[in-house]
Amino acid sequence: MTTPAPMRSPCPPGACDCGRDLLVEMSDADLRILLLTREQEKVLLARLETLKDLADLRHLQNRMYEQLGILVDISPGFHEVRTMLGIDIQIEKIPGLCRKTRKSIPAAIRRGLSNNPQIAFELLNAHDLLRGT
Repeated sequence: MTTPAPMRSPCPPGACDCGRDLLVEMSDADLRILLLTREQEKVLLARLETLKDLADLRHLQNRMYEQLGILVDISPGFHEVRTMLGIDIQIEKIPGLCRKTRKSIPAAIRRGLSNNPQIAFELLNAHDLLRGT
């Protein structure tokens, strides 16, 4: 007999706009996001802070989408990029994804880019911002 995977506990009432309860009630809903428990979230954030290179970042983006349904888009910002804050990190708002998690994932990615600035240069280069320099 297998035990079901642990699911994320609900946020305190009124503290979040994630829609977890509505997601659980839906019969055909994608519940993958609820597999991201608070403990697993800490592991994910720590992993995002220790990025090795751009391929590692892309790999984590793919894994987050495959396992949790979280779509993370990372690109240079609309205006010039002088710091890591100039890199635009968007997370698609999906039911069940906690408000705090939507903020902590981009922050962890920025810390990972700050810890290894070469990744940010690779990202800019991938968008043709440093070609020819």
